[in-house]
Amino acid sequence: MVTNAAKKGEIKCPVTGMLQLIGGKWKPVILYCLRSEKRRFGEISARIPNLSRKVLTAQLKELEEDGLVTRKQYNEIPPRVEYELTELGKSLSPVLNEMEKWGNENIVYKG
Repeated sequence: MVTNAAKKGEIKCPVTGMLQLIGGKWKPVILYCLRSEKRRFGEISARIPNLSRKVLTAQLKELEEDGLVTRKQYNEIPPRVEYELTELGKSLSPVLNEMEKWGNENIVYKG
């Protein structure tokens, strides 16, 4: 989550500031999962099987608090909640696309 220092512009390194927003093991993967369309919690969870639901909930909450993701809850039975990138979150798409490209070109997948 972004610290008060970052919000006040006290972080002088742009990479440090960006990593405060999207750093960690799961946030980039969650953002990548949401980059093309809005998704329900269960869809995100199914696409990232090694991520526990508890951690996914916490990471989505932090991404929402930092203005990268929106959460929309519908008053339906059963309840439906959708997550979508904000404009700020969408602005990370070129970065995520380059990460995908680099991974495809440089990581050997064994499968």
